[in-house]
Amino acid sequence: MTGDADFRLDSKVAVVTGAARGIGRAVAERLAAAGAHVVIADRDDAEAALTSAAIVRSGGTASALPLDVTDRDQIAAAVEHLAATHGRIDVLVNNAGIVRNAPAIEMSPDDWQSVIDIDLGGVFHCSQAFGRRMIADGGGAIVNISSICGEVAVYPQPQVSYNAAKAGVNLLTKSLAVEWAKQGVRVNAVAPGYVGTELTLRGRSNADWFGTWMRMTPMGRLGEPREIANAVLFLAADASSYITGTVLTVDGGYTAL
Repeated sequence: MTGDADFRLDSKVAVVTGAARGIGRAVAERLAAAGAHVVIADRDDAEAALTSAAIVRSGGTASALPLDVTDRDQIAAAVEHLAATHGRIDVLVNNAGIVRNAPAIEMSPDDWQSVIDIDLGGVFHCSQAFGRRMIADGGGAIVNISSICGEVAVYPQPQVSYNAAKAGVNLLTKSLAVEWAKQGVRVNAVAPGYVGTELTLRGRSNADWFGTWMRMTPMGRLGEPREIANAVLFLAADASSYITGTVLTVDGGYTAL
């Protein structure tokens, strides 16, 4: 029996986008605790450096890397830099994302496009660039952070662009998994429900929104970032070696209703 060894990432290099805070930071901390060298890839250079330093102080290994997931040239340069520095890239977690809450009839073209570009386009462009390197090196694992919003139209907050982007992430995950399965790259997604992070701060500050969320969540509470991070570790590690193309929902029962 291998036991905990299947959940270890010793000597592996894991890149987490949008890892300076929130779910991304929790994921980075969890992967580092499992033995990975974690690259904090975020467009907020200062916060990325602080997160990296905090992981090192806790006994892990980490580094910060400026990255805008909408900039394909920057992504390509990041892949080359990390490959040259570490020799290989074993895990990619596509976490970077934003939300714009506006009624569909009022949503500006910029608000629509910015969400699509980061939440869907960023996932594709990073997966393509890092996946190409993983295939060349013989394999790897990609974990996309989706959302329950990719499966159901959540209520009462209006966020059509976010919902559409996350639905796209779900099918993108399955499509890449099918294409790359025989080349050793597993592609999965984690779909969180409502989690206590900055992304849900506006909703948590709105009594109507937050009350509805809790009534529609059978567990009756918010998820914690560490609970999402544990699911990501499972899909990134050898414990899930026969799993690809799945969307693992972590939502306190929200989508079971």
